Amino acid sequence: MSYDFFLDLGIIVIAAKLFGILFRKIHIPQVVGEIVAGLIIGPNVLGIVDSSEFLVKMAEIGVIMLMFVAGLETDLKELKSTGGPAFLIACMGVLVPLGGGYLLYSLFNGFAPAMSEGFFKAVFIGVILTATSVSITVQTLREMGRLKGKVGTTILSAAIIDDVIGIILLTFVVGMKDPSVNPSSVLINTGLFFVFAAVIGMLCYYFFKWLDKRYPRQRRLPIYGFALCLILAYVAERFFGIADITGAYLAGIILCNVRSSEYIVEKVDVNAYMLFGPIFFASIGLKTEIKGMTPTLLFFSLALVVVALATKIIGCGLAAKVTKFNWNESLKIGVGMMTRGEVALIVGQKGLAVGLLEPVLFSAIIILIIVSSIITPIILKVLYRKDPPAEVETKAVTAPAAAAQA
Repeated sequence: MSYDFFLDLGIIVIAAKLFGILFRKIHIPQVVGEIVAGLIIGPNVLGIVDSSEFLVKMAEIGVIMLMFVAGLETDLKELKSTGGPAFLIACMGVLVPLGGGYLLYSLFNGFAPAMSEGFFKAVFIGVILTATSVSITVQTLREMGRLKGKVGTTILSAAIIDDVIGIILLTFVVGMKDPSVNPSSVLINTGLFFVFAAVIGMLCYYFFKWLDKRYPRQRRLPIYGFALCLILAYVAERFFGIADITGAYLAGIILCNVRSSEYIVEKVDVNAYMLFGPIFFASIGLKTEIKGMTPTLLFFSLALVVVALATKIIGCGLAAKVTKFNWNESLKIGVGMMTRGEVALIVGQKGLAVGLLEPVLFSAIIILIIVSSIITPIILKVLYRKDPPAEVETKAVTAPAAAAQA
């Protein structure tokens, strides 16, 4: 038995943390630094660490944990409070980028016949662009005291719905990629899985509610919760042909209204933050091929950034206007939905695993994340400059958030 994997893990954790801190200091999300760490220690630059089957499996656990936490942090009450407007904004924030990504890829690579592999690769680029990561937007709005306003609440709710729709799209496209699969069977399997998840979810919710009442804030809660996450991830892939991250996300949704949900997040987040998360993000860097970057690919990357930002502003902004926001508020909502982050990376990684995304295109996704993370706060501050001053929120930082800032 070789013990080299211990050294690989140690190098990955150290490099990911150092680059994460460095990027945070220059106001870029830490996850970008962790990806860059993977690029540098991997075959592209230093060649210290190579991707292996062990690291791939560890990274898969990492992405499962990230999606589980995302589901746990979903605020269903907030989702209901914004109702129709947020839903319409989210739908347009999915449809317009989906179409934009498909057209962009097709213009560079030719319009492939419907249901062919090239067609699904083009659609998949659109699926990546549907993702929204509002962590940067949330922090910016909080600093300006605008997070709890109508615009801030709508952005948060629309982003949640946006990601749910994006995950369903991912599930459908991945299922359709197999030429032997009938489109109707994919729809049926997807529907059956959500029915199954609803039934099991109801039973599990009441079980965890009873468990939480009897053993409040005890470690058995996150242990059983994470077990549910792993089981639903397995069932989704094994029996329904659904992406495992969908099962993990729904496991989080099932438990998000349990009284100790924040405690579960706190315990799961420690493992995700310390080990599995860095391995996942660094593994993306390890598998990304920057040596194949050509002038054409660089131009495609820049075009992808423009299309990704513009389609969110157009789709979400126009939908906000239709739902009776004024033009200034609509523009703020569109800009607030521009940022891409973990979900885009997770979707891209899944596409890489099933052959829907070429490794060299990961560099384009990373460029998009960096640019959107830098430009969104700047534009938001400009848009709010003429508004009456608001009281800056001084809400206490939760344990997971504090850990993320360490």
